[in-house]
Amino acid sequence: MSTQIDLSGQVAVVTGVLGRLGGIWTDALLGAGAVVVGVDRTTAIPQGFGELLARHPADRFRLLEADVTDAESLRRALEMCLAEAGSPTVLVNNAGIDQPPSATGGSWLFGDIPAEVSDAVLNVNALGVLRVCQVFGSEMARKGAGSVINIGSLYGSMAPDPRLYEHLPQDPPFLKPPAYGMSKAGVAALTRYLAALWGPQGVRVNTLSPGGVLGGQDQLFRGKFSDRVPLRRMAEATDLTGPLLFLASDMSSYVTGTELLVDGGYVCW
Repeated sequence: MSTQIDLSGQVAVVTGVLGRLGGIWTDALLGAGAVVVGVDRTTAIPQGFGELLARHPADRFRLLEADVTDAESLRRALEMCLAEAGSPTVLVNNAGIDQPPSATGGSWLFGDIPAEVSDAVLNVNALGVLRVCQVFGSEMARKGAGSVINIGSLYGSMAPDPRLYEHLPQDPPFLKPPAYGMSKAGVAALTRYLAALWGPQGVRVNTLSPGGVLGGQDQLFRGKFSDRVPLRRMAEATDLTGPLLFLASDMSSYVTGTELLVDGGYVCW
């Protein structure tokens, strides 16, 4: 059996495609030969994403406007996907809200976290994945094949360490919103539920949970986080693409209902 992952002929749907990790998944899937149907709340492509697309054939990417908090918009997006690209065979549930320090300019004591902050995170990160699976995943089950990859997080199984943020000049000190970990734990639970439900229809469902991914973090945070990781660094884009393609392809044909942590060993101590 060849070890080269080839997704030619596959139609991969990526939600939140223009977000922070969306480009990583899109670049990997296009590079493996898939047609990628991106779903986002806007169709205005940022410069960096446009540069990514320029490296691949233009006819293998579609961008559809839909909101994971709006089931009707997702149904319209599915209709457009079927008409323009065909039935989805890979679904990457990537859309999500993360709130790093200063993302909203505010911080709260635990008891003072506004309800709207928690509601927004749960509505997108948990219920949004449920809605997308109901629409796109049900189509895959109807066709009798496919791989659903729900993007989770290290914080779905581990609590954030407040000491990582102690150096930040915020009062009250920054707290990772508790709804974020709640939402990602819920995604892993939904994965197991759907793996059991859709297994007889030939649809595999798994969670891919990255650890800390390099981005705009300050240098002190990067150092403190890396000290907690046995591999002594944060994840880079190239660390995520192999696991994604493994789950998207027949290389993982007997893998379903599981959570693949890509965390550099963070949870082993």
